Amino acid sequence: MCQHRPRCPSATSCRRDAARLVASPATGVGLLCNGVVVFDDNGELLPDGRSVSAHCALPKFAGAALTV
Repeated sequence: MCQHRPRCPSATSCRRDAARLVASPATGVGLLCNGVVVFDDNGELLPDGRSVSAHCALPKFAGAALTV
């Protein structure tokens, strides 16, 4: 999915949160370029349907996208 150079971390990477936000989190939900759906409570839904419970991570919705 990711077209960035260098590529963002994959959905299976432990750094998956560092991928760029591609869909606005207006409702507390966002989509990263690696296919991960992120929630404003730091929970995640991976592209294969597995969920990752809320954890301490970098702020996802802090305005500008983070670069890897």
